[in-house]
Amino acid sequence: MTDRRSSRADNRTKTIMRAALDLALEVGYAKLSIEAVATRAGVGKHTVYRRWPSRGLLFLDAVLSLSTEGLNHPHTGDVVADLRETMAKAVDLLGQPPWGPLYQALIGEAQHDPEVAAALNRRFIEPQTADTLARLKTAKEQGELAPDFDLDLAFDMLSGPLYYRLLITQQPITHDYIDRVLHAAFAGMSPRPHAR
Repeated sequence: MTDRRSSRADNRTKTIMRAALDLALEVGYAKLSIEAVATRAGVGKHTVYRRWPSRGLLFLDAVLSLSTEGLNHPHTGDVVADLRETMAKAVDLLGQPPWGPLYQALIGEAQHDPEVAAALNRRFIEPQTADTLARLKTAKEQGELAPDFDLDLAFDMLSGPLYYRLLITQQPITHDYIDRVLHAAFAGMSPRPHAR
């Protein structure tokens, strides 16, 4: 009996999140309401509020329920190729619906809602950052990066241009652009020959 109830609750939760995503894509996050999500999901608004205390936290869970499989860095021994592969996958994911517009809206909501910002950082941004930093650390240990290069700064240099285009200028982020970012960044991170 408990398993059946748990399964129904899980299905209802998934239905509510799917309704939130569909409505956000149709009308935009700014017009998304708990009432509209409840109606679309075929549940009462109290059912939604029992699971999520705010529209922002519902939207966060809904967006993060989408697959981000394949965004972890490979470790082939070529840090530039590994970063290029992962960055290209991320850009492809963000460059099209549903992820692109939904993630942009989620970042926007995080600017106004500290709970959403904290949860987004903890559940998505920090794990992605940690994975990138681990890949850069391995590259540094293997001599692919200058031994004195600041890895946190390296991460900022690699991700900053992508977020700038995604959120500020809204220019396309192409694979060619990723190559240009990597070339510019690694010109400064590569080990330098010792002066004689």
